[in-house]
Amino acid sequence: MLRRAVALGVDHIDTAAFYFSPLRSANELINAALAPYPDGLVIATKVGPWRDAQGVMQGMARPDDLRGQVEENLRQLGRDHLDLVNLRTLSVSKPVDEHFAALAALRDAGLIRHLGLSNVTVEQIDEARAIAPVVAVQNRYSIDSRRPEADDVLEACAERRIAFVPFFAIAGEGREGGRRTSELEPVLAVARAHGATPAQVRLAWTLARGNHVLAIPGTGTLAHLDENVAAGALRLTEGELALLSSLA
Repeated sequence: MLRRAVALGVDHIDTAAFYFSPLRSANELINAALAPYPDGLVIATKVGPWRDAQGVMQGMARPDDLRGQVEENLRQLGRDHLDLVNLRTLSVSKPVDEHFAALAALRDAGLIRHLGLSNVTVEQIDEARAIAPVVAVQNRYSIDSRRPEADDVLEACAERRIAFVPFFAIAGEGREGGRRTSELEPVLAVARAHGATPAQVRLAWTLARGNHVLAIPGTGTLAHLDENVAAGALRLTEGELALLSSLA
C-alpha cells in the first residue's frame, strides 16, 4: 500500500508513534516499506498523546516528555530528523505555549524541520505562532461533520499561509471505523453525475475548500487508494460545492 501510494505521486504521509498494533507501529511499517526514503517525501508525525504498552491512551504528555516522543518517532522511522511534527492537543480550551515551546527547542536543535498543530482553535494557532512558525494544522473536517469553529480555522489558515490538513474527510462521524455503510443522497447524486464514488466526491469537496488544503485519507485496499488519488482530478461545479457545503 505504501509503495503504491508513493508510486502514484503521494508525497505526504501522516503517522504517529502512538499508531500501533501488537505487531508493530505504523512508523516501523513506513520504515520497512519506504526506507531509504525518496527525495521530496514528507513524513508528518504527531506528539502529545501517548499509549502504554497495552495500547491504552494515557492522555497528554508533559512538555518535558516531548523530546522522548520525538526521539521514539526518529528511532521507529529510521531518520535523523523529522520533516514535520504536529502537536496534537486533547483540549481546545487549554494553552499550548509550554508544549509548543518544547517542540520549538527541538526544532532549533535540528531534530525537527517544521512544526504544526492538530485539534486546535484559531486562538491556539496564534498562541503557537508567537513562539515559532506553524506550517500545518490538522483538524477534523468533512462535509457533514464540522464543529462550529471549523470553517474559522480553515479561513485563518488561509490568511496565515498555513496548510490545512483535515482528517476524517471521508469517514466523518464514522471516524476510525472508515467508510460509512450509508450515504447522504446529495453526495450520491453528485457522485452519479460525475461517475465517481461518494468517497471521491467527499475528497474533491475537501480539496476545493482552498489551495492551502491537503488531504490524508486512510485506506485499507489498493483499489480505494487508487480511487482516493484519482479524486484529486475531480472538479465539482460551484452549485455542487454549495449544495455539499450546506449539509453540515
